[in-house]
Amino acid sequence: MPAVTAGAVAVAAATAGAGPASGPAAVPVVVLAAAVLHAVWNGLAHRLQDKLVGFALINLVYTGCAVVLVLLNPLPAAAAWPYLIASVVMQVTSQLLLLRAYQLGDFGQMYPIARGSAPLLVAVLSVTVLGDELGGGELLGVAVISCGLIGLAFARGIPGRAHLPALGAAAGTGVMIAAYTVLDGGGVRHAGTVGGYVAWLFLLQGPVLALIAWARRGRGLLVGAGPLVPVGLLGGVLSLTAYGLVVWAQSRGNLASIAALRETSIVMAALIATVVFRERLGRMRMAASATVLAGIAVLELARP
Repeated sequence: MPAVTAGAVAVAAATAGAGPASGPAAVPVVVLAAAVLHAVWNGLAHRLQDKLVGFALINLVYTGCAVVLVLLNPLPAAAAWPYLIASVVMQVTSQLLLLRAYQLGDFGQMYPIARGSAPLLVAVLSVTVLGDELGGGELLGVAVISCGLIGLAFARGIPGRAHLPALGAAAGTGVMIAAYTVLDGGGVRHAGTVGGYVAWLFLLQGPVLALIAWARRGRGLLVGAGPLVPVGLLGGVLSLTAYGLVVWAQSRGNLASIAALRETSIVMAALIATVVFRERLGRMRMAASATVLAGIAVLELARP
């Protein structure tokens, strides 16, 4: 399957860590590239009429690519497996919550809430759980970025009671994102192999949501799925590549800084919504986007 081969090659290259581009200076560029890919694949997933089929296809790509990657990379060290298993549980839960949020709410609101609630949680967890240290400038940068992301989420005003189920699913996604970000940051440091960690993460995660989709729909899952296959497969390749880049960065940089930079995918998503989907950006979203970019500048200037 060409999509599986392309995804496996892309992630293998991202996680190899070889060559002159693998130093600390490359980390912000790699994370920003991952943010663009993440925004694109989420836009593709949300546009699919049958989102359950779309997410199942994306996870099948995870599985196919992971089989190739497992053969190309060493087995993670024993100390990494508790992190790995826990991360798989959080990843699957986050996908189920995100799927529900996309079924109930608008992309322009659900995506920012799901992504924007994670940075502060990651900052707290990285300090309290993993023992990372954040300077005052880094904390300020994370706080400014988070404020901008919150502004993007609520740019259309305070939502009513009818929107609470969708908001709960989106916020729950953010909690899961924060949890697996910290878990993967610790796990990859114990694994001894970035590629092996990513490979097993997606090999264990990939089949679960596809099996859940089959349990819900049975053979009916295949009805009308044909036109969705190309987009679903492309979304899987983009998603897998984006996360491989992030895990590579987590093995070399500060977790909270990486998580904050990663959330600039919300700005990318706002631009995609405006340019591609012709959605109106509005003054509030423009101001919130500028706040996020200012936070990134503060974060990068504060880096040692």
